[in-house]
Amino acid sequence: MSVVKRMTVALSLLLATVTVAQAQEVTLSVAISMKDVVEELGRGFMTARPGVTLRYNLGSSGELQKQIEAGAPVDLFISAAQRQMDELEKSGLITASTRRVFARNVLTVVKPADSTIDIARPADLLDPRITKIVVGSPKTVPVGQYAEESLRALGLWERLQPKLVFSENVRQALDYVARGEVDAGFVYTTDAATRAKQVKEAFRPPEDTYRPVLYPVAVVAGSKHAAIARAFLDLLMSRDGQAVLGRFGFLPPPAGAR
Repeated sequence: MSVVKRMTVALSLLLATVTVAQAQEVTLSVAISMKDVVEELGRGFMTARPGVTLRYNLGSSGELQKQIEAGAPVDLFISAAQRQMDELEKSGLITASTRRVFARNVLTVVKPADSTIDIARPADLLDPRITKIVVGSPKTVPVGQYAEESLRALGLWERLQPKLVFSENVRQALDYVARGEVDAGFVYTTDAATRAKQVKEAFRPPEDTYRPVLYPVAVVAGSKHAAIARAFLDLLMSRDGQAVLGRFGFLPPPAGAR
């Protein structure tokens, strides 16, 4: 083998080794209501970082929390509520110094687009014509936790129990309403906007009846790609990230929120 050929082979092997070393799969566990934003930001993020692949693990914040507690190899956690992040922080399962609140949302009640039942305020949910109301399971789904808080504050939670249908996450709740399988459902305003032709907003529960819907993000302790996870976190907090969030209907986080 000639010297030139040996050098060419050696260079090819070196480049292949570098490419393998640079190839990194980063797992983001993402509250499903944030799906569209994260996927859009992720496309640009990966384009700017050849060799980096983002893997999205979507679901309810409570289920994602359980997976992290069970040792799932996750690099970044994006939650739709503080509760799940608080519990992970207490267990030392996130890097607390990276924790940030990057967005806010609002609870709304929607009904099928072709519904003829007039639902304009919370008490209207007691109407006997309304037989099924979907709510995220309060055990694991933040939107369900916010809905329960609101209905309890309004004195309606116990009275509506026979009508309640529980979903595994907010997008499943939205699907139930969109398909007309229920008469009404509690979702976020950003989710309702994704199905504008299938559902219509009935009313928004008073915001003083439930805790603010805040989205915290943090790098998971033990992440093998902490620097890249932190870079995506920084993107969420950046002007560009906030602009994309705003385009999808999310609100800026309150000043000083953590």
